[in-house]
Amino acid sequence: MRVPGGSGYSQRRVQLRGQERPITANRQTSWAFADAFVAEDDALRWARDRAREAGLSPVSPGTGAALRLLAATTDAKAVAEIGTGTGVSGIYLLQGLRPDGVLTTVDLVPEHQQFAKQSFRAAGYAANRARFIPGRALDVLPRLADGGYDLVFCDGDRMESLDYLAESLRLLRPGGLVCFEGVFAGGRTVDSAAQPAEVLRLRELLRAIRESQELLPSLLPVGDGLLCAVRRP
Repeated sequence: MRVPGGSGYSQRRVQLRGQERPITANRQTSWAFADAFVAEDDALRWARDRAREAGLSPVSPGTGAALRLLAATTDAKAVAEIGTGTGVSGIYLLQGLRPDGVLTTVDLVPEHQQFAKQSFRAAGYAANRARFIPGRALDVLPRLADGGYDLVFCDGDRMESLDYLAESLRLLRPGGLVCFEGVFAGGRTVDSAAQPAEVLRLRELLRAIRESQELLPSLLPVGDGLLCAVRRP
């Protein structure tokens, strides 16, 4: 397993269950291939183009495919998303939702949500499949129903990640999933060098989820790191 470092990857080997595994070029290539395994259609490419123009970093194809798989596996009917962006992650989530499922997506910038609406429409989704709520996530989430969601996807302000976790535990039904995007922080999360406050907050989030008695966690090495956890029944 390869561990991200501050400038690329600082550690070339990692100890796993008493066994060292070398980091090879073939393994790096395989991971890159896996993350780009899913082909994207015109609607997703259009949404990505709008994200780049707006200076946003949407989820990678591998992360999107993982979210789609998780939504489908949980037979999700109701999903809450923090960070609409231009709709890249939303399209993947809608692809995994049940045909009657609804995505509730929150973003601080209404203009981003306008792009997402166009993206969803281009992807063939009716307007009633998504509920767009502009505003700060921590102002919006308390208004959502307790236990009313099958999956909560968090791609917002890293400094608020622990608050998102607390709200997610309230929003999720037993057996529901919470997912956090970008927990590798470009390799800085495991770099031993001094790090900014947002990276320290991500470390707190990782520790809180790993040690929680309410959650069953997994850290997926797709995109910039997808931290997932199931709320125990």
